[in-house]
Amino acid sequence: MALYLGVMSGTSLDGLDIALVDQGEQLQLLATHYLPMPTDLRQQLLSLCSSGPDEIARAALAENHWASLAGEGVRQLLDKQGLPAGAIRAIGSHGQTIRHEPARGFTVQIGNPALLAELTGISVVADFRRRDVAAGGQGAPLVPAFHETLFGHLGQRLAVLNVGGFSNLSLIEEEKPVHGFDCGPGNVLLDAWIERKRGQAYDADGAWAASGIVQGDLLSRLLSDPFFAGTGPKSTGREVFNLPWLDGHLASLPSYREEDVQATLLELTARGIVESLQNAQHGTEALLVCGGGARNGALMNRLAELLPKARVTSTGAHGVDPDWVEAMAFAWLAHCCLEGIAANRPSVTAAKGLRVLGAIYPA
Repeated sequence: MALYLGVMSGTSLDGLDIALVDQGEQLQLLATHYLPMPTDLRQQLLSLCSSGPDEIARAALAENHWASLAGEGVRQLLDKQGLPAGAIRAIGSHGQTIRHEPARGFTVQIGNPALLAELTGISVVADFRRRDVAAGGQGAPLVPAFHETLFGHLGQRLAVLNVGGFSNLSLIEEEKPVHGFDCGPGNVLLDAWIERKRGQAYDADGAWAASGIVQGDLLSRLLSDPFFAGTGPKSTGREVFNLPWLDGHLASLPSYREEDVQATLLELTARGIVESLQNAQHGTEALLVCGGGARNGALMNRLAELLPKARVTSTGAHGVDPDWVEAMAFAWLAHCCLEGIAANRPSVTAAKGLRVLGAIYPA
C-alpha cells in the first residue's frame, strides 16, 4: 500500500475535506473526514481575497489557523483509522486560494505547509499551482489529469464537471489530450446571495432558486462579462465574480424579487457550463458532476434539460463519491510530485510544457 492524504479547501470556504487514498496499482479511496470552517477563519480568508490593511500579517495568522485546523483533521482521521503518522507517505495540501491572477503572473494559496508537517509528523506536498503559472500557464484547473486517470477508461466522449465555488470542466476523448478550463461561477454567487438575504450558508438542493423566475435582462447582463466570451485555457476566481460585481449589474436594472435573483444566478451557472461545453466538445455523451453542485437538484435538473443528448449523472454513478474527488486529486498530485511525474497538462493550462508540480516539506 502507498497511503496518501489529500486536503482540500475550496473557494466555497465551507470546510476542509480530507481523503485517505491508497495510491497502489489501482487508486482507492479508503476513508474521509470533514471539518467545517470556523466562522472567524472563514471571515479572515474572505477578507484576504481583496486588498486591505496589514495584509501580510493577517495572511500569516490566517494560514497558521488554517494549518492548525488541517492538522487537527488529519489527527482525527488517523485516530479513527487506527493508523500512525508513519503509515502515510505524504499529505497533498491544496491550501486556501486567496488570490488568483495568472494574467499578472501570480496565484496565491496559503496554508503554511511547514507548520502542517510539524504538527502531523508527515511530509507535506503543497504549492501545486505556481510552477504551472511560472511556465506561462493558468495554474488552474489542475484536476483534469486526475479526472482522466479516474474516468479515461470509460471510452466515451466524456466531460467531468466540478462545481465548487467555481465550476470547471475536464474534456476526455480517446486519442486526444485531456482538455479543460474554468467555465465561471459555480456556487460562489448562489451562496453569497442567500447568505446576504436569508442568513443561510447555501441553497439546499437549489430549492430557493427553484422558487424564483429567471430574469432574462439580468441574465443577459451577467453573461455579457468578457470571461464568458473567451475560450479555454482560462481560469477565474473571486477577483472577478463576487457580490460587488453582481451589485453593479443590479444597480442599473429594475428591482427584482430576491428569489428571482437566485434563480437567475443558478441559470448563470448552468448556462456558463453548458455553453462552454458545447463550444469545446461537440456531441458530449456523458457529463459526470462532482463537488457540491452535484448535491444541488435544481442545478442537476437544469443541466440535464440543457443537454438532452448527454447522460448527466454524478461521479457517484461510476463509484467515486462526488464530495471527495478534489481531495483525492491532491493526494494523487502529492504522489506525482514525489515520483517525479508531470501532473499539469499544457492542453488545459497553456503552460509551456509538462511540469512536476508541488513543493516538498519533509516531516
